Parts: sequence; C-alpha cells; structure tokens
Amino acid sequence: MNTTSDMYEKVTQSVIRLLEQGVKPWTQPWSAGPGAGLPLRHNGQGYRGINVLILWAQAQESGYTAPYWMTYRQAQLLGGQVRKGERSTPVVYYGTAIKQADAGDDTDGKQRFRFLRGFNVFNAEQIDGLPEPYYAERASAATVAERNPELDAFVERTGADIRYGGGRAFYRIDHDYIQMPAFEMFGDAEKFYSTLCHELVHLTRHPSRLNRDMGRKRWGNEGYAAEELVAELGAAFVGAELGLRPDHIEDHAAYIASWLKVLRDDHRFIFIAAAKAQEAADYLLGRKAVAEELADAA
Repeated sequence: MNTTSDMYEKVTQSVIRLLEQGVKPWTQPWSAGPGAGLPLRHNGQGYRGINVLILWAQAQESGYTAPYWMTYRQAQLLGGQVRKGERSTPVVYYGTAIKQADAGDDTDGKQRFRFLRGFNVFNAEQIDGLPEPYYAERASAATVAERNPELDAFVERTGADIRYGGGRAFYRIDHDYIQMPAFEMFGDAEKFYSTLCHELVHLTRHPSRLNRDMGRKRWGNEGYAAEELVAELGAAFVGAELGLRPDHIEDHAAYIASWLKVLRDDHRFIFIAAAKAQEAADYLLGRKAVAEELADAA
C-alpha cells in the first residue's frame, strides 16, 4: 500500500466482499475452527482496533488457524523464514508526530498531528522455522453452558444498571439503563452474555462515559446502523478477551445492507467504527486506551 487512501480502500473492499457473502468477519473466527480469539503479535500481545478486523478477515479468507502474525524481519529474528511466494497482509500503525508550526501560529511553535502508516505481516502458517509454539492451534473457546461467576463479575464491574424482564434486549440512553430478557429466556448462557456485551457497548455512548455520537437519530437511519456496527465490533473485541462466541448474536439483514451502503460511500467508515469499538472495549474492560500498535511494529 502506497497511500493512506489505498489502505482505506483495500481494507474496506475486504470487509465488503465478506459481507456480500453473508459473512461478518468479526464473528467468523469463532465458527471457522480453533483459531478463535484475538490475533497476536510476535511477542504474544494482541492486535487492536482495525487490525483485529483486518486479520480476522484475512484468516477467514485464507483458512489460517494459527493466531500469530509478524513482519518479515520479526520472523527472521525468531529464526523463521517466510516461504517464497507468500503474500503479506497489510495492517496499520497509528502514531503521533510533531512539526514546526507556521510563522505567526498562536502555539508553542510546535504542532502535533496523528498519522497512519501501513506495514506488512505474515501468519505463522506462511513461515518456516519458527519455534513450535507459534504453530500451535489455539483451542476453541469453550461453550458457556451456565451462569459464570467470572463473567458475572465482569458485568458487575461495569456498574451498569441492568433490568430484567420482557422479550427484548436494548439500551435506553435517556434513562441510562439496559433492559434484558430473563436469563432463562436465552437458548444458552453464551448467547445471554454475548447479547449483554452488545448492550454494554451501547451503554458506553452515554455523555457521562464516552459520549459517542455516530449520527443516530432514529431507528433505521445510517447513524443507527453505524452505532449497531460499533456495538457488534465492540462485543466481538470484548468477547475475544473473555472467551465468548459473538457468532451467537443474531444477524440483522437490514443492518448488513446499511453497512454495505455506508462502506461503499465512505472508505474510512470501518476504521472509525473499529476505533470507536476498541475505545468502548477498553472502557468496559477497565483499561486506559493505548496506541493502536507499538512503535517496533515494522
């Protein structure tokens, strides 16, 4: 990728291609086999934000189950060698740079700005000679069959006002509470927790939390669909951390059609949604936001 525009275009087209096939790339890794969970860097740290989505989508398209992804140089430092003819997957690094302000600018003489650049990674299955643990298939997330104390503790730590009853799950921003059907109404515990994570991501949009505004004005408009995409991605990111299977969340054909429309109109849309989703996941998991990738990525 030579330009930021190329980067937006390539990633967006990959997501569009999968959605047109009826596949949501943020849920497919769980049903594709034992490569579930967050994609990992060479040092075992998880990728974040849009890079999670990029690598999940590539794993789906290429059939990779190994969770590790690394640059050519990182593979060499580990004693590995990328096989001849293998194609890399471009991921992104967000950074901050400082430049000298223009004369007369009312600043301290320096301007800080964000930049986006790409680098290329390979899955461990494209590399020979790595230490054996890099090739090990990660076990699939175990099915959650009943109420789970650890997951309940996670929900409790969010401080959410959750009310039970009725036949729908939703978040009311005006009264700041989540409505959930009774636990017994769900087909299994995993669907209960995955649905609750989805609503918890919606909860983070409240002005007292992340004050997220995706342009949502009414049911069915593009802003509504955008917020739903943030909730789905955020629930997938949280689920990958907690060992849940977000593919239990029901598909909504109307949402997919709306997402496709916005994706075709705005190639930055999926990057923005993924960034907002990662911010929501960080908030719910109780950690401070960090840089998208580390400076030693390339």
